[in-house]
Amino acid sequence: MICDNLDINEAGHLTFAGRDTIELAQKYATPLYLLDEDKMREKCRIYMTAMKKYFGEKAQPLYAGKALCIKDIYRIMREEGMGIDVVSPGEIYTASAGGFPMENSYFHGNNKTDSDIAFAMDTGVGYFVCDSDTELLSIEAEAARRGIKQKILLRITPGIDPHTHQSINTGRVDSKFGAAIETGQAKALVALALKQPHIALMGYHCHIGSQIFETEPFTDAADIMLGFSADMKDAFGFEAEIINLGGGMGVKYLEEHPEIDYEANIAVIADHMKAVCVKRGLKIPAVRMEPGRSIVADAGMTLYTAGTVKTIPGFKNYVSVDGGMPDNPRFALYQSPYTVVLANRMNEERDFVCTVAGRCCESGDLIQEDVPMPRPNRGDIVAVMTTGAYNHSMASNYNRIPRPPVVILRGGEDKMIIRRETYEDMLACEI
Repeated sequence: MICDNLDINEAGHLTFAGRDTIELAQKYATPLYLLDEDKMREKCRIYMTAMKKYFGEKAQPLYAGKALCIKDIYRIMREEGMGIDVVSPGEIYTASAGGFPMENSYFHGNNKTDSDIAFAMDTGVGYFVCDSDTELLSIEAEAARRGIKQKILLRITPGIDPHTHQSINTGRVDSKFGAAIETGQAKALVALALKQPHIALMGYHCHIGSQIFETEPFTDAADIMLGFSADMKDAFGFEAEIINLGGGMGVKYLEEHPEIDYEANIAVIADHMKAVCVKRGLKIPAVRMEPGRSIVADAGMTLYTAGTVKTIPGFKNYVSVDGGMPDNPRFALYQSPYTVVLANRMNEERDFVCTVAGRCCESGDLIQEDVPMPRPNRGDIVAVMTTGAYNHSMASNYNRIPRPPVVILRGGEDKMIIRRETYEDMLACEI
């Protein structure tokens, strides 16, 4: 099994977080998102403990809400002592509604509007991660109107290509995010920030990409960011209090993916950063990291019901399910790999290789190709593992299909935290 919250019971059914997935599918119907609260808490504690152990007490992980943004998540993050990163007023509103202390939030985004900035200040967002000179001046103007001094980080583009999928690689010089060091724009942005009377520059942020399994891209980013901090200290007398290395540590989606020891990775990065700080004459900064996928991905599972089973002789087999790209668009977007099983027949031979297809009127509506499983019958339950990240958060109503409910599992109990969307819900905003 790809994760320790998965097992097979005596009935030959897949279990998740200790619960029989077939019983859950019968209780709530499909498609159905499941979340393992204990797994999320476990991952939070790994990051919290490791970062404070290796970086010091001022270090803090920030949960990246774009991976999964629902009110109950922020209850968990608050109780586990996590900070958060938010990327829109909608995420800010959700976190605030979930009772999260917004002074521990960091507001990202490459195009914050004036109304976004005002809303974030109204809600008490602690830090803005400023992406450009125009945004910087808008933050200054809004802070001046309020008579406050707003804390910010500057988003810096370090020019690193970690060889992830092109659409999730954000560290290159030509990325839409941040100010590049090698073009001189980052230095100019620091100079501009230091001149603003209503802005408190606290440090720098970068994010190089996602699904990174090695530590080298992070240590390379740390070299560049700390080097930049030392250069800005020499140029302006300003030393960053906070260095935020962003997120991006990978997640095991398939058996052949490597196991990631997040604590060991953090230890390597910390040792490297400490050595660089000594070499460059810097204080150890308050380090931030932004795990999102690695907090929630393997805490999630999606259950479907199999429908049509189709064989095209000499070509391929299809198994269609009652969901698809509206609830998981990641294969269509990124060809993302997933482990897919027949949850009610786990002990049977997997001798039927098929493409698992969604129900949409769209040829690209696929969940996964070349999946081995027993030949399904109509009504069998298909389980897709590791769907906690970027499934519910990217879900849509394409083909006017309602979004599935979310059920959270904790301590042997199940609770619906988001109900199934109705057809009436989809018309609620239409006039």
